[in-house]
Amino acid sequence: MRHRSHRLFASLLLALLATSAQAHEGSGMAGGFISGFLHPLLGWDHVVAMVAVGLWGAFLGMPAIWALPVVFPVVMALGGALGVAGVPLPAVEIGIAASAIVLGAMVAFAVRAPIALAAVIVGAFAIFHGHAHGTELPQAANPIAYSLGFVIATGLLHLGGIAFGLLTRWPAGRAAVRAAGAGIAALGVAFMVKAL
Repeated sequence: MRHRSHRLFASLLLALLATSAQAHEGSGMAGGFISGFLHPLLGWDHVVAMVAVGLWGAFLGMPAIWALPVVFPVVMALGGALGVAGVPLPAVEIGIAASAIVLGAMVAFAVRAPIALAAVIVGAFAIFHGHAHGTELPQAANPIAYSLGFVIATGLLHLGGIAFGLLTRWPAGRAAVRAAGAGIAALGVAFMVKAL
């Protein structure tokens, strides 16, 4: 029984890792699971905002520590679907830059927002991140595998933020987490300048 479940898991993993076939073109970029997984990790504007979600969730404690990192990829997937469908969303790059500024500031200033408000803030910014991913979906991509890849990478970035955010249990760790939030907000300002 155990060997059968291992084979099933391996088969599913290989299916997700497979990229799209490119029948008549040798130079196109295939976009499967790996391409989607790497996409959020290669853009610092995405990385810092996603880490900030985990940091803020860890700072707020239960249930935000798990709710915010669930809200973000769920709403991001909706934004991605809008991007794939070609639904226009104005000022996407400005929204992404603003996410780093606002989420970093929430951590830096130790803002204790109610869980519902925190989820709305995180979800609003997730739309911009998802839309950017959706519109950047390679033409030859398998949308399901690509989307699964970027949602998993996003979740891992959130977990990294949560892990670092757990340092708030100690005074020195709390200062380090708040400093990281300030750094994220500062990077957000740089991204904003570039976006404008």
